[in-house]
Amino acid sequence: MAVYILLISGCATQQVSYQDDVVPILESRCIKCHVSPDGVGYRATGLEMGSYESLMQGTAYGQVIVAGDSRRSMLNMLVEGRAGKQQRMPHYEDDALEPVQIETLRQWVNQGALDN
Repeated sequence: MAVYILLISGCATQQVSYQDDVVPILESRCIKCHVSPDGVGYRATGLEMGSYESLMQGTAYGQVIVAGDSRRSMLNMLVEGRAGKQQRMPHYEDDALEPVQIETLRQWVNQGALDN
């Protein structure tokens, strides 16, 4: 895990790395459904999570990441369960994200969803 420290309003915040922190979460919890051409999630929405570029491209219905705003980012809404219980991602209980993984994604998006 890459560790960088940013000082924001006097508070120390760890910089989240896409490669070191986010990709392992996506690979362990999301990729099996959101990979083209055969992933169930990819076929349903067009969301392909195999690269930064494809993740940022979003779905057939629009973007899933609003850089700098996890409250409005569909990715965060879905993994946090804010879109409703039946929409929570991942759908499979065995693959549910740990609270620390949800927080990592939240911080990454809030920090600008950088390709770092």
